[in-house]
Amino acid sequence: MLNFKIDEFIKKHITKRPTSYFLNDIESNRDRLISEIKGKKILVIGGGGTIGSSFVKAILPFEPSSVVVVDYSENGLTELTRDLRSQDVYIPAEYITYPFDFGGEVFAKMFRKRDFDIVACFAAHKHVRSEKDHLAIEAMINNNVFNTKRLIALALESKPKHFFSVSTDKAANPVNVMGGSKKLMEKVLMSYSDEIKICTARFANVAFSNGSLLAGFIERMMKRQPLSSPNDVKRYFLSPKESGQLCMLACLLGESSDIFFPKLDESQMMTFSTIAEKFLEELGLEAEKCATEQEAKLKAQSWSSTDKTYPVYFFKTDTSGEKSFEEFYTKSDEVDMDTFDALGVVKNSVIPLKSDIDQTLRDFRKLFDAEDVNKAKVVSLISKYLPDFSHIETGKSLDQKM
Repeated sequence: MLNFKIDEFIKKHITKRPTSYFLNDIESNRDRLISEIKGKKILVIGGGGTIGSSFVKAILPFEPSSVVVVDYSENGLTELTRDLRSQDVYIPAEYITYPFDFGGEVFAKMFRKRDFDIVACFAAHKHVRSEKDHLAIEAMINNNVFNTKRLIALALESKPKHFFSVSTDKAANPVNVMGGSKKLMEKVLMSYSDEIKICTARFANVAFSNGSLLAGFIERMMKRQPLSSPNDVKRYFLSPKESGQLCMLACLLGESSDIFFPKLDESQMMTFSTIAEKFLEELGLEAEKCATEQEAKLKAQSWSSTDKTYPVYFFKTDTSGEKSFEEFYTKSDEVDMDTFDALGVVKNSVIPLKSDIDQTLRDFRKLFDAEDVNKAKVVSLISKYLPDFSHIETGKSLDQKM
């Protein structure tokens, strides 16, 4: 596995791009990026994850004066720092990592003691897997929606020049609670976009990101366990580097209420099973397709390093909230496809009334505090506030899959 270079594999087999998709947009806007970043004080929330850390790496070459990175994962912050310190990259004298929950009081104390020019938030529940019962959904909505509103309230006290909070392609015509929660988050963002410059971005799967199915392939191989993936779900993919660059461009070059997305077309979507086969080929192996999970597990137990095949289990998806394809915007959205080379922008989003947002959040809090709360009631309430929410419920969770 030490000979497996993830970045090269992504370029060759997944994105099929030798250079970043956003290179032209970065180069054509370099002067403006320098003006917006050089000497500025930047807060990155959720910076220990794949996308947040990639955002940090994207902005550092433009020489900010201060970078504060917050994440509840101490391990993620430690690895980010080790990674940066092990490279020949610019790191400002004031580079601080804090293992905080961004919805907590300690975070608020830190925020109020500083005067940030740029605030970028990547802290979120971002896996469809997190949709289980009403408790898991409450935690998701607390993080994605309530904490976003708390963060905006803090930002309004000092009004940074740029405020960014990441969204997801799954917010467009959402079919899962994660996408629905991010759509609600977008509404919260838009309701304050007349008071502070707020932008967001929807984008595709980030190849080999933390906790992703593709990253799991490496773990399975290291533990001599079978690979498993759906063979009927197509997804768009960006590299980790591209994900950070997209968010940097959206954060700094967008106008308030803009929603950015990559201009990918359907020919660039791939199935996870195809990537699994390419992954094994890169290791000199051929996928041995098994009919059941049990068969795959048994064959993995007897696998030898001299074998030329490796057990895999590919299946038709049957879990709640899984859409067979992805989309970045809806038919009713006003879309700008001309300003940027590789980025589209949803423009002139409807700005909800703050009073309506407050009522929405009160209704969710009341439901979560009720004795008879259940998943169906939460899904029903999401549907009330998101007319385009069409939940796919199968009664099965990804926790029931390998």
